[in-house]
Amino acid sequence: MDGSAWPACAGRLPDRNIGRAEPSTLHIDGFESKIRKIDKLTARGAQRSFETFVTVYFVTMEKAMSSQSPASFSDELAYLPAADLAARIRRRDLSPVEVMEAFIARIEARNPSLNAFVFTDFDGARKRAKEAESAVMTGEQLGQLHGVPSALKDLFDFKPGWPASLGGIRTLKNHVVNAYCVFCERMEARGGAILLGKTNSALLGFRATCDNYLYGPTRNPFNLAKNSGGSSGGSAAAVADGLLPIAEGTDAGASIRIPAAWCGVYGLKASFGRVPFVIHGHSFGAADSPFLFEGPITRTVEDAAIALNVLSGPDPRDPFSLTETPTDFTAATRRSIRGLKIAYSPNLDIFPVDKAVRETVNRAVRVFEEAGAHVEEVKLGITHSHKELTDAWSGLYILLNLHAFENMKKQDGIDLLGKHREDFPPQFLEWVEKGKRLSGVDFHRNQAVRSEVFNALQGVLGNFNLLVTPTSACPPVDNADDGNTVGPSSINGVEIDPLVGWAMTYFLNFSGHPAASVPAGLSNGLPVGMQIIGRRNADVDVLAASAAFERLRPWHENYRICRERSLRV
Repeated sequence: MDGSAWPACAGRLPDRNIGRAEPSTLHIDGFESKIRKIDKLTARGAQRSFETFVTVYFVTMEKAMSSQSPASFSDELAYLPAADLAARIRRRDLSPVEVMEAFIARIEARNPSLNAFVFTDFDGARKRAKEAESAVMTGEQLGQLHGVPSALKDLFDFKPGWPASLGGIRTLKNHVVNAYCVFCERMEARGGAILLGKTNSALLGFRATCDNYLYGPTRNPFNLAKNSGGSSGGSAAAVADGLLPIAEGTDAGASIRIPAAWCGVYGLKASFGRVPFVIHGHSFGAADSPFLFEGPITRTVEDAAIALNVLSGPDPRDPFSLTETPTDFTAATRRSIRGLKIAYSPNLDIFPVDKAVRETVNRAVRVFEEAGAHVEEVKLGITHSHKELTDAWSGLYILLNLHAFENMKKQDGIDLLGKHREDFPPQFLEWVEKGKRLSGVDFHRNQAVRSEVFNALQGVLGNFNLLVTPTSACPPVDNADDGNTVGPSSINGVEIDPLVGWAMTYFLNFSGHPAASVPAGLSNGLPVGMQIIGRRNADVDVLAASAAFERLRPWHENYRICRERSLRV
């Protein structure tokens, strides 16, 4: 049967299973009807096919459900976890087509005031939703996220035919890379998810806010005057605002965890190599700069674990991808953390931390004691200064950008640092010039700084199962009106780098340890994130602790602020 025979009804669909004789009751906005489920589909003189029966049956149901408006149905689905959506699709309680229409309607209504999506492919999503519907009806094997809407980030994240502006570079507005990133490839082919567009990002991911000259800032759904965090701010804002249950983040220093912290959602950066990272033509690029990652941004820990099931596993194109036996990461979300030893660093030795952030995380970390874990404050033993550390991150990451510019000039004939130089903010151009002056010795000096962080983390995690810190040293900042939003230049009177100097996350890109940001609470109506760091390759410990915190201090009620926000800027 063609998927179009399953109507995109604006309401809950009944159980599609047939074969029992007893009636079941259907309630839809006060509508109640008794439906007899039949055992054999026979008619006088001829066999009636199952497909014909289903077609007639659901056309009738569509009429019955028409009293529920598309807007109310969209609101009903908006904050369902991906796990629940996928389960209801598998049970045939929901059609992938109606799910997609509901989320498209919500994006059309709410994205103009949020600026989370910068590109949408609704026609392509509708086509894939019909294919997903047909797969359900014909009994095909379904992925763990079959029919669930998702999105790519507009940075180094590609799908053939889709634009790739690399984080809002004006010259690249219509630039297309005809390749797949791993997130797109695996979420669609393995997971069965449906990607319906791309979300906003900081230009080339070179800051921990979300803004650029082409698309402007992504607004925080908890307060539209504030920034969503970056660089994956479009994805985090979309998930928090109920435009999607799950979206892609990438992370070279902060870009999954900072927007997760500022938007009050869950962001997981897995162990290095857990999710392959493929840089076409530069297989070693994800390792000699700060480690690069793709990963999920979700509202629940379970959804992130499901995404990790889909995304993890070796890839022959990535020489660093892990080859371990496949793991069901959702099992970790049900595991006890009783007896775990948790180290707590309120400042990673060198970060000035905003008072409200520090107090919120100080309270949140004690929740683990309620779950039976032991929490102890520690020092890491970092000797390099704050400036030396942020400069080392910037110096390593800018080299990867310079290599990308060189390739684009050679392969596409686009000289971004020539006549298109005005596309870049001054802070980025300053680091371009510094990067050009870096020598091989400077590169290895930065790697030595990076090594101190790795050794310090290994020392702590040799004695503890987990390390907990604030995710961001500051609350969300105000959006600029010139496409150049940055973080604070000082906290508590201490001068810091406004691009990443307040992001207490890039240490884990130096080291490759798994880390996640969980919503720790609200301060002045804005989310505060708490970072949970695990031993190398111990992603299950991070998920277990995250889920334990979620059970004891569920954060989902906070999304009422997003639900009730103004749709005007």
